[in-house]
Amino acid sequence: MTDAMPPSNDTSEDAEAITGHACVHSYLKTLDNSPGVYRMLDAQQRVLYVGKARALKKRVSNYANPNGHVPRISRMISETTSMMFLTTKTETEALLLEQNLIKQLKPKYNVLLRDDKSFPNILVTTQHGFPQIKKHRGAKREKGSYYGPFASAGAVNRTLNQLQRAFLLRNCSDSDFETRSRPCLQYQIKRCAAPCVGKISDKEYSKLVKDAQNFLSGRSTNMQEKLAEQMQQASDEMEFERAAALRDRIRALTQVQTAQGINPHTVSEADIIALHLEHGQACVQVFFIRANQNWGNRDFYPKTANAAEAEILQAFMGQFYGDKEPPRQIILSHAIEDPDLMADALGQKINRKVEILTPQRGEKQELVTGALRNARESLARKMSETATQAKLLQGVADAFNLDAPPKRIEVYDNSHISGTNAVGGMIVAGPEGFMRNQYRKFNIKGEDLVPGDDFGMMKEVLGRRFKRLQKEDPDRKTDMWPDLLLIDGGAGQVSAVRQIMREMNVEDIAMVGVAKGEDRDAGKEEFHRTGKRPFSLRHNDPVLYFIQRMRDEVHRFAIGTHRAKRAKSQMKNPLDEIEGVGPKRKRALLLHFGSAKAVSRANLSDLMSVEGVSEAMAQTIYDHFHEKG
Repeated sequence: MTDAMPPSNDTSEDAEAITGHACVHSYLKTLDNSPGVYRMLDAQQRVLYVGKARALKKRVSNYANPNGHVPRISRMISETTSMMFLTTKTETEALLLEQNLIKQLKPKYNVLLRDDKSFPNILVTTQHGFPQIKKHRGAKREKGSYYGPFASAGAVNRTLNQLQRAFLLRNCSDSDFETRSRPCLQYQIKRCAAPCVGKISDKEYSKLVKDAQNFLSGRSTNMQEKLAEQMQQASDEMEFERAAALRDRIRALTQVQTAQGINPHTVSEADIIALHLEHGQACVQVFFIRANQNWGNRDFYPKTANAAEAEILQAFMGQFYGDKEPPRQIILSHAIEDPDLMADALGQKINRKVEILTPQRGEKQELVTGALRNARESLARKMSETATQAKLLQGVADAFNLDAPPKRIEVYDNSHISGTNAVGGMIVAGPEGFMRNQYRKFNIKGEDLVPGDDFGMMKEVLGRRFKRLQKEDPDRKTDMWPDLLLIDGGAGQVSAVRQIMREMNVEDIAMVGVAKGEDRDAGKEEFHRTGKRPFSLRHNDPVLYFIQRMRDEVHRFAIGTHRAKRAKSQMKNPLDEIEGVGPKRKRALLLHFGSAKAVSRANLSDLMSVEGVSEAMAQTIYDHFHEKG
């Protein structure tokens, strides 16, 4: 439990006039040496820094001293005009609270983890007689055994592909399983045992499930030897088809282990975290070791705020494990500031011990060396790409007479078929390339729009976008406001967009329309700006290629979103609209009648003969189809 400590007299005129070390010093008389979290704020009340302390008064007194600070901390103190404090019972609580506030507030002088996506797992379900194996991402609400995390969806898909060959477990949904009358393609290509149509007994399928779970848990030391013995026995008994199937399973298991590359003997469950820091930029590589197997790696590029390795790694760990379950061991390339405190905080989250190591020799040190090499190479590639991107953004500024290279470019496009299933797409590009976590889709809602009215659709999209920005950040304090808008279209689109920007009072944002040129050929694009003549860039200009890539990316995103929406509407079943008809009743109705159309034609007595459909429910279904219009 935390108790708020209000800053002393920070609303008075005298307090507002005090900044820097004097401001920090003014709080010392109100503090004691309780553990807690402090926030340093600037003149606009923006949070500059969030920190935790074993003893608040001692920590704040360090900031009050004008000497002995690195340049980053000195700049932070000089910008400080007020502070806020929260006390905690323990330093561990303070550490957890600090990391939560950092993720929420994203202070300027803290180390920030910019990519914090969830990681996929493999799930073997347990709520069905014939368990299913599938990819899972998000909260673990479904009953079953979870194995992971894997570094990426690609790593999961590759592993699942081989596991299906090795263990022949089904990946179809329960509803598909219940309605099948003959084996699907997965059975034909030897990736499923087809339990749906009785091609395998309950007992034999359960054995396959157990083998898969043992493999994913690391208990598979003699699995291939047993399969080899069974294959030889089948061959001796001249059951060549069964022997060939066992041979394929052995090959699939071998391919899984070969693709993993690193399979340590002394590390059963750990995350290998290695940091490479160069010229103020950092790359953190995380390798996931589970069940003595390598389940992939992911690179991260945290905002370092010019901090040292120990601070960067500790901040990374606190934010990385904020919503993820830590493994039993975390193996680091550099020692962090408070390893015992971090281990205690992570252990409290999962109610078991977490060990943090910085190895100097042995297999663990070799794993760290490999991760460090990956981090170094990844950072070199990233820095090269960033340098190229900086040149391109400067070229965009020169081409469109901008005051400075844009830090955030938003590109918009619409997609529809004769006005149906219309969607708008927004992609974002900046100094680090495409910012995919910032992409947004807009379902076009305007009821008064004429089908195919691209101008009206674009006005709706831009209007909704800027209304939200003005609501969430009216003073433009964050980096969510664009420096440049690129619109797919010519003079008409530019005029429509300029009108909505004028209505929203955001005319100061640069906006350019990108129109296809003669014969709609790439390379002949014309650029339209309000009050200026259209112009083109030379055919081989790198800036032109960059704009074409952004335009193609927004096309891809908008069309993909439109297709997904269209597919969803096509898959919609009339039974979904009936109140009280859930998945179980829907399945029973479809099994009985064969299709939703047949259900709509059924009479009351036929509907009541379906299992789980009462007289009242049958009347509701009948009325739904017969009382429209």
